[in-house]
This record gives sequence, C-alpha cells and structure tokens, in this order.
Amino acid sequence: MNEFDYLKVAGTLTFLASAVHIAIIIGGGEWYRFFGAGEAMATMAEQGLLRPTLITLCVSCVLAIWGVYAWSAAGLFPELPLLKPVMCLITFVYLSRGVLGLLAPYISNHPQIIQNSPSFWLWSSLICLAFGLVHLKGVIDKWY
Repeated sequence: MNEFDYLKVAGTLTFLASAVHIAIIIGGGEWYRFFGAGEAMATMAEQGLLRPTLITLCVSCVLAIWGVYAWSAAGLFPELPLLKPVMCLITFVYLSRGVLGLLAPYISNHPQIIQNSPSFWLWSSLICLAFGLVHLKGVIDKWY
C-alpha cells in the first residue's frame, strides 16, 4: 500500500466516523447509549433538547472536514490550503485522543470524563489510535 492508499483509507475512515455521528443523531437516545455517550446525552436526546444534536453535529462536521483534507492529501480532491500542517495536526489530534482517552478514566474524576462509560473510553480511544496510525503512515510516506 503506498502513501496515497493510506491517505485514502484515512479519509474513508474519517468520513465513516462522520456518518456514524449523523446516524447517532437520527437514532436518538438509544444510539447515544449504545455508543457510550453517557446517560445525560441520551436523556437530553430523548427529551428533544438541541444540545446533543448540536454537539454531535459539530463533531460530525469536523470529521467530514478532516476526511476532505485526507482525500485532498491523497490527490482525490484539489490541494487544500495548509495541507501538510493540517494533516499533521489531524494526525496529532487522533493519536493524542487515542492515548489520553485510554488514560482519562483512570487519572481524572472530572464530570466530563466520568459521564461516559468505560467502554466508550476504551473503544473510542482504540478507534482514534487506529485512525491516527493510518494517518501517520500516510503523512510520513507522503512528506517525510
């Protein structure tokens, strides 16, 4: 697999994550629970409050933009501004979230941390770590 393949995969994975967040909004409270977003988010979604939708939609939009950047780096889209530093930043965020998310439930009792289930932290962190490693391989192959 060459660098362009890794960047294509990175973009595809990120677009899939974006789509899952949209599906969670549509699925409502049960989907928030299933994906471990916490009882507070699930309850707010069931009450029809806008907050969980807006938060999840923002995450989905950020992920979609990241997917566009990865595919731009792979040559599937025209080159976007600041492509190399943005791809490095995206990679750093994924890897940081992956590592710190594995540690967070064990080193913090902050309400934003404990509201999510341990399975949420485990699975979302492993997914972020995997996405970050795919991005890292693509970025290194392309630019370093």
